Amino acid sequence: MAVTSGPGEASDRNGVQNRGLPPAERFDHWREWMGRTHAPVDLSSEYAADYHAHQRTLQLGAMTVWPSTLQPLLSRRTAKLVRFSDPGTYNLTLVLEGTARARWDDREAEYRPYDLHGQNSWRPCTVQVGRNDQIVRCVGVEIPRDLVALPRGSADRAISRPLSAREGVGALLAGFLTRLSADTSGYRATDGPRLGAVLSDLVSALFAHALDSDRELSPEARRRTLILSVRSFIGRNLHDPDLTPSLVAAAHNISTSHLYRLFQDENVTVGALIRRERLERARRDLADPAQHGVPVHEIAARWGFTHHSAFTRAFRAAHGTSPSDYRQARRHPAPSTADQVM
Repeated sequence: MAVTSGPGEASDRNGVQNRGLPPAERFDHWREWMGRTHAPVDLSSEYAADYHAHQRTLQLGAMTVWPSTLQPLLSRRTAKLVRFSDPGTYNLTLVLEGTARARWDDREAEYRPYDLHGQNSWRPCTVQVGRNDQIVRCVGVEIPRDLVALPRGSADRAISRPLSAREGVGALLAGFLTRLSADTSGYRATDGPRLGAVLSDLVSALFAHALDSDRELSPEARRRTLILSVRSFIGRNLHDPDLTPSLVAAAHNISTSHLYRLFQDENVTVGALIRRERLERARRDLADPAQHGVPVHEIAARWGFTHHSAFTRAFRAAHGTSPSDYRQARRHPAPSTADQVM
């Protein structure tokens, strides 16, 4: 996955290092950056004399993700600019902090945290980002229209509708984008296209949901989106001792056998996934210095293990040691050879 930094910055291990620019040059530099990396837009801001903005570029195959923090500005994508350059992309912006207001055709909409602003590159649009000196944080997505697994007419109708990231497929998309934007250090360059495929499936599923037309998604896009939904549901419900494959299947309105078939190519069964995730959450808590006073059996129960002996056996099988010994070793790690006095 390619990570580059925004104007006035240089890439470091996490993709961002703020170097700064002279105040009088910041807005012009930002406008130049936006013109190079996005579809052409006309930008203005009452804070242009000393403008502060930051953006990273995450390239996921043909998909692009733009985590951004910026002061208020006005962005105009005019009919003339559309005629000048149309990259043929759908654009989604997840608002995380602050507000935005968009106008296009005869419609106007306001966006608050965890709303999604949808737009395409061939439709003129005016967007007021932020107001009253507020800082706006958002994550933008650009997806070539050919990668949306819906007929173009359907996708065009969907992107004109209100889209929320507070629940359902929108919440899955928001979770994916925020986790991806927070830290890219764990990904390799070869992960980019795979992550892009996941992202295009989520965007396609969101559009289909907005139209209530899931049948228009390709079977593979439906399958991958359902797997993401199942994994997200499991992660949110690990504390429930009654979390079983049957409960997961019922929550997604599918049969248990369908659920098992769904995970045949995932190299893990649903039951094993639940157990693995529970053990990982418990391991993290045992290694957390702030929780050294919490009894082991309480940590086990917190993550759905109702029998302490069963938890101990499962933990030993996964990590080669008991939970208590693991915690003790983390509190008092053995000295390295370099630390020993010879």
